[in-house]
Amino acid sequence: GIGAMVYGSVPAKLLRLVLAAYLVYAVRPYAKEFNEYCRRLAEGMSNPSIVYKAQLNNGQTIILNDYLDAYFWLRDKTPKDARVMAWWDYGYQITGISDRTTIADGNTWNHEHIATLGKMFASPEEESHAIVRHVADYVLVWTGGGGDDLAKSPHMARIGNSVYPGLCPGDPTCRMFGFMDRQGTPTPMMARSMLYRLIMHNRRQGVVANETMWREVYSSKYQKVRIFK
Repeated sequence: GIGAMVYGSVPAKLLRLVLAAYLVYAVRPYAKEFNEYCRRLAEGMSNPSIVYKAQLNNGQTIILNDYLDAYFWLRDKTPKDARVMAWWDYGYQITGISDRTTIADGNTWNHEHIATLGKMFASPEEESHAIVRHVADYVLVWTGGGGDDLAKSPHMARIGNSVYPGLCPGDPTCRMFGFMDRQGTPTPMMARSMLYRLIMHNRRQGVVANETMWREVYSSKYQKVRIFK
C-alpha cells in the first residue's frame, strides 16, 4: 500500500538513520555512566570485604578481622572433612578460606536447597537440630548487629516458607518471625528458633542454647562470629 511505499522510500530511510544516529548520540553519556556504575558494582560484589576499619563505642578505631579469624579457625581447628552450615552468603568464603565443605553458597539456583537452609535456621531449636545433625558438623552465625544473621532472618523464614508452608502457617511473608519492638523483643516464633538461640546464647538474659545439642567452640574477638559444634 501507500504506507509501505512511503516507509520504504529513500527519504524515510534517511530520516530513520538520522533519528537513530541522534538517539545513539543523545544516550551516549548515560550509557558511559551506566557502564562505569556496573563496573564499580561488579568489582565491589566480586571482592567482598571481610577485613575493614571500624570504630568502637569509645571512638577507638580498630581493624575488624573477626570474619577472617573465624574462617582461619575453621581451617586450623576442624577436621578436613568437617561440614559447615551457615547462611549461603558466606559459603564461598568458607570454601575458599577455610577449605571446608559448606552446606550452601552463592550458587542459589536450587531454591529448595536454600529453602531447607532457611527452614533449619527459622524452626524451633529441637526441630532444627534433628535435621542439622545429619547434614553438618558445625554451625557458623554472624552476630553483633548491623548486617548480621538476625537482620537477614526474615528472608531466611520467607524463603523457607515458600517451600515449606508449614513453617509460617497462613502467613506467606512470615510476619510472625521477627521482633516486636525496637528493643529487640523477639516474637514467640523467633525466640524458639535455632538462629535466635545460637546468636543470643548467654548474651541476652534468659536465652541459652540447649547444651545437650550444641557446644560453642569459637567466638570472635569483637563478637561478630560464633561457631557451634
